[in-house]
Amino acid sequence: MIDPARVAVVVPAWNEAGKIGAVVRKVPRRYASCVIVVDDASSDGTADEARAAGAERVLRHPANRGVGAGIRTGLFEAKRAGFEFAAVLSGDDQHEPDELPRVLEPLFEGSADLVQGSRWLPGGAAPGIPPGRRWLTRAYPWLFRLASGYPSTDGTNGFRAFRLALLDDPRLRLDQSWLDRYELEPYLLFQAVRCGYRVREAPVTVRYHARGTSKMRLLTDGWRILRPLVYLRLGLRR
Repeated sequence: MIDPARVAVVVPAWNEAGKIGAVVRKVPRRYASCVIVVDDASSDGTADEARAAGAERVLRHPANRGVGAGIRTGLFEAKRAGFEFAAVLSGDDQHEPDELPRVLEPLFEGSADLVQGSRWLPGGAAPGIPPGRRWLTRAYPWLFRLASGYPSTDGTNGFRAFRLALLDDPRLRLDQSWLDRYELEPYLLFQAVRCGYRVREAPVTVRYHARGTSKMRLLTDGWRILRPLVYLRLGLRR
């Protein structure tokens, strides 16, 4: 059902040497014909490792801008290259690329425009998740539901896929500079719901390795994932 010629995988990465190569190699090319790695000004050879692992396109920011900027650069590159769908995976080897059909099949079936991965749906998993992160990822969906009305179970999961035609909608303004870091992902999900696109969730795995993978800081970055809900709900941003 999945035509890999129509799918690109976007992987934002910052100082992920030792991990990014594994991510690239794990992407089954029967599901996606192109892996786009966006190196956000890493200082550790991330870009070289991604190329050596077989990434079809490796882009590099001259200065560190944030994960949102990395995702945006990759998505716009996928659209320019003529792909119809894009899936987003983290560069720190938390996601399982073998689970790509879970987020891609609803797009190919025509039953969804955006599929959000959820570690909390039956069939999903979060092995090794720290207690603090468990609390945050459980609480955030309630706030997302309150702000958007959508029955979210996992609004902070970076594993998702969608139709790139959404980028043509002037109501989804991903080019705004305030979305450069963790804000872009909840912004995209919120606006897709608000604009009436068909949004679904699919169970996926988010693996927390013993040595840690996330660069997220609880307070600063916690506000960054929360503020799109506040700004959009109150009409302070578009």
